Amino acid sequence: PPYAPSPKMLTALSRTARRVPTAAMGARRLAAMPLHPQKKFTSKFFAVEEATFADQTEQIVRGGRSLFPKLPAALAGVKQIGVIGWGSQGPAQAQNFRESLEGSGITVKVGLREGSSSMKLAREAGFTEANGTLGEMYKVISESDFTLLLISDAACVEEYKNVFKVLKPNSTLGLSHGFLLGHLEAVHETFPANVDVVLCAPKGMGPSVRRLYEQGREVNGSGINASFAVHQDVTGHATERALAWAVGVGSPYIFQTTLNAEWRSDIFGERCILLGGVHGMIESLFRYYESIGMSAKDAFKHSGEVITGPITQTISHDGIRAVYEKLSPADQKVFKQAYCASYLPSRSIIEECYDSVSSGNEIRDVVMASRRFDKYPMGCIDNTRTWQVGAEVRKEGGTPDQRRAVPVHPVTAGVYCSMMMAQIDCLYDRGHVYSEIVNESVIESVDSLNPYMHARGVSYMVDNCSVTARLGSRKWAPRFDYILTEQAFPAISAAAPADEKLFASFLSHPVHDMLKTCSTLRPTVDISVV
Repeated sequence: PPYAPSPKMLTALSRTARRVPTAAMGARRLAAMPLHPQKKFTSKFFAVEEATFADQTEQIVRGGRSLFPKLPAALAGVKQIGVIGWGSQGPAQAQNFRESLEGSGITVKVGLREGSSSMKLAREAGFTEANGTLGEMYKVISESDFTLLLISDAACVEEYKNVFKVLKPNSTLGLSHGFLLGHLEAVHETFPANVDVVLCAPKGMGPSVRRLYEQGREVNGSGINASFAVHQDVTGHATERALAWAVGVGSPYIFQTTLNAEWRSDIFGERCILLGGVHGMIESLFRYYESIGMSAKDAFKHSGEVITGPITQTISHDGIRAVYEKLSPADQKVFKQAYCASYLPSRSIIEECYDSVSSGNEIRDVVMASRRFDKYPMGCIDNTRTWQVGAEVRKEGGTPDQRRAVPVHPVTAGVYCSMMMAQIDCLYDRGHVYSEIVNESVIESVDSLNPYMHARGVSYMVDNCSVTARLGSRKWAPRFDYILTEQAFPAISAAAPADEKLFASFLSHPVHDMLKTCSTLRPTVDISVV
C-alpha cells in the first residue's frame, strides 16, 4: 500500500508509540501551575465570577452590550483613546470601541504614520482629520489617556523607544499581544515606570473580532473571547481599564493571564493547530488520499473540507470527543488508529515549537524577517495544487451548509484531533491556565480561524492575521506536513496497533470538561463570513 513502511520501520514505529509523554497517558498533576501565579482581581463596574474548569477555578468576566453603559465610569479619567495601527486588529478594535462608547464623550482616535496608505482606509471607516478622530501616530499617542498600540509586532520593536518617549505620564499603554515584553526582556529593558501597562488579547483575527461584534447587534454577547492582564498599575485604574477595553471591543468571556504567558501561548498556538499545523496537515492529507486512489477533488473534500466544515462545527458546539462519538463503530476504530499513529509525531514538532517560542527564537526570527521584507516579501501560500483544487471544490460545493454536510473521514478526524490534543497537553505541561489552553488551542481555531479557511482558503485565513502569525505559519506548516508524511501515514497504512493507554487518556482527558464549561459561556451565534 502507499506509504507502507519496511519491517524495520514498523518495529521503530511500535517503539515510538510506546514513548508517550507522561501527561498524555493520564498521570496528570492535579492542577497546572501558571507561568506566573495570578492575583485575585476585583472590579467596581463588572461582575467577577468564579468558573470551574475541570479541577481548576478561575475568575472571569462576562461581556455583552448590556455592559456598554458602564464603560464611561470604568474609563474614568480617559478623554481620548488612541488606536495606533491599521493592520489586523486596529480596524476592528477602533470601530468596535467607537461604537460601544457612542454618546459617552470619550473620543476614539486612530493614529497612523504620516503618509500611510492606511489613512484612506481609516477615513472610509469614518475616522477623519476633520472630525478629530484621525492623526499622526506620535501626536495621537502624546495626547491620549489610553493608547492601544496595535501596530505589527516587528514595528513595535522598531518604534517602542519613540513610543515610550511621548506617552503621557499616568496614562495607560494597552497591548493586544505580549510580544513587546518578550523583546524587552531579551534586551534587558522595561516599560516606562510612569504608565499603566495592560493587555486585552482577543482570541481571533481582527476581521472576526469585527464581524462577530456586528452580529452581536442582533444577539447580545456575540463576539470573540479575550484574555486580559495587568502588567503594571501606576494609576490604580489599570484593571478597570483593561476590562472596559475587553468589554468595549465585544468580548463575551474575559479571562485573566499574564503578558509572559500570553506571548508564549499566542505565538506558539498560531504556529501549530491554529494556522501552521492545520495548513501543513491539509497539504499532507490531500497527498495521502490521492496516493490511495482518490480523485483530487475527493482528496480535498476528505481533508480540507472535512476539517473546516463538519469537524469544526462539531468541536465548536459539542467538543473534541464528540467528533469520535458521532462516528460509526467501524469508523471509530479507524479514528483510534489514526489518532495514535499521529499524536506523537505532531507532539514532537509542537514541543520543539514551544521551546523555540519560549526561548525568544521566534521573536528574533520575526524581527529579522520583517527587516528583509523590502527585498523578500512574503509570498502567496495558496498556489500549491492542494489549494487550487480546493478553490474548485468551493466553487462547485454549494452553500456553506451544504459543504459542511460532507461525511467525516475518520483518518482526517483522528489526525486533526490528535494534533489539537497534543497542543493542549503541551500547554498544560508548560503551566498555562485552562482558559488560555482551550482558547489558544480550540476556541480560536473553530470559532474564528477555520471558518475563514472554509469560506475562501488557507491564504484568506492566514493572511488576515498578524505579520507574526503569517510568518510563523509559513515557517512551521512544512514541518507538520513532513512529519505526518514521514511517520504518521506509514503507520496508518500499515494498520499499526493503537496505543490503548494513549487513547484512554484522550477519552478521559480533562479538556472535555473544560470545554463543557466554555460552552456555557459561548455566544449562541456562529460567525458568518461575508
